[in-house]
Amino acid sequence: MANIVIIGGHGKVALLLAPILTARGDTVTSVIRDPEHAIDVSRTGANPLLLDIETASAPELAAVLTAARADAVVFTAGAGGGDPARTYAVDRDAALRVMDAASAAGVRRFVMVSYLGAGPDHGVPQDNSFYPYAEAKAAADTALRASGLDWTILMPGRLTLDEPTGAIDPAAVRADDNPGTSRANVAAVAAAVLADPSTVGRDIPFTDGSVPIDDALRGAR
Repeated sequence: MANIVIIGGHGKVALLLAPILTARGDTVTSVIRDPEHAIDVSRTGANPLLLDIETASAPELAAVLTAARADAVVFTAGAGGGDPARTYAVDRDAALRVMDAASAAGVRRFVMVSYLGAGPDHGVPQDNSFYPYAEAKAAADTALRASGLDWTILMPGRLTLDEPTGAIDPAAVRADDNPGTSRANVAAVAAAVLADPSTVGRDIPFTDGSVPIDDALRGAR
């Protein structure tokens, strides 16, 4: 059993992840910015905690982690696109502050939800609306790898609302015709890596596929 703090607790992945964690005996604190989302979070078995990560300082975030006695952080927050300034503020700047907070609070385990193909060489043109997100995630992922934390970066393909299959393709690469990745499978992978110390220090690229998640994680060691 572990104490897990989910940043971005009302996101679609987070709402699927929390019940997996609570069902196996973990205590989950889900950070949200809208008080109206608290009831949805509570239904997952998680404890909602109201804090706007876009404006919260690293010390404020560290206080949250300390109060929750966190053993691990899962960063699933995202601005959702549309506004480049807010994308940088949430997907990059807030992520960096949460990393600083984890270090200050002594929380070593950190799982980041990124995307398939993320990185400084993402290749997204500057005039593409996806560019701010690609740049923000590249910066956040790069900083996490250099943070000294026990990190894992999840890199799912195009997200869907399909039902969970519990099986993925760990050899996936970014492509226009990839099969996509159900958010439920992303949640299942996040739960699996939190329970698997061998995933520390690893990028986990995947789409939906035919390899059971635990087998896929073992095979990538």
